[in-house]
Amino acid sequence: LIMKVTICQLNIEYENKEENLFASEHFISEASASRSDIIFFPEMTYTGFSMNTSYTGEINFETVEAVKKLAEKYSIAIGFGWVKLVENKAENHYTVVSSDKEILVDYVKLHPFSYSGEDKFFNAGDSIRYFEFEGKTIGIFICYDLRFPEIFQAVSKKAEIIIVAANWPERRAAQWKILLDARAVENQSWILGVNCFGKQDNTTYSGNSRIVKPDGELYDKLDDAEGCISCDISDEAQNFRKNFPVKQDRRIEFYRSIL
Repeated sequence: LIMKVTICQLNIEYENKEENLFASEHFISEASASRSDIIFFPEMTYTGFSMNTSYTGEINFETVEAVKKLAEKYSIAIGFGWVKLVENKAENHYTVVSSDKEILVDYVKLHPFSYSGEDKFFNAGDSIRYFEFEGKTIGIFICYDLRFPEIFQAVSKKAEIIIVAANWPERRAAQWKILLDARAVENQSWILGVNCFGKQDNTTYSGNSRIVKPDGELYDKLDDAEGCISCDISDEAQNFRKNFPVKQDRRIEFYRSIL
């Protein structure tokens, strides 16, 4: 069974939900027309990376409902980021909805980016998340999570595909590429890093979205432009793990003892 996946490097208009929703529909339509089964967008897809949670945050799931309608309209599953208001702060969510308008997975970013003050406005999530889709198991992480390899090892016990949705700035683009490649090699998993492009609130994003195969080989990338890239995924991760069984040599109990 082959699954076609598209990742969309969106030029996010800062804090403009309506404009970004309109822009995303164009790419959703294109992905559907190219027979993609699922499309993934960057972190905080419709607002950009904002601490203005009184505006970006939601309690009525308006973004989720809007994307559900697009998923049904274009018969494609959609992954997207949004902000949920909770009692004391907010949560940085990434949700995937099916073409039947069902929520396939809802993930809360485990590591708020304290360097930029995200932790002052956002609560950390407390669990890893993955979902089954077209015979594949897919894990989800958000941006800064990429720097913490332990959670990737945990999710790749089951997941053969891992999505990293980000708003990762141009000035640290080299680290983004290195870390995505490393996570693919370490976990023998497909790693799909989907970033944004353009300028938001005086920060420049160069995109650098990339699809990395389970053996660490770069499948495709998109730099310095808005747009999409796609890949067909079959049993590459399962076959590579079987033929080169690195994970069987992991010493989990020893790692626990030193951590």
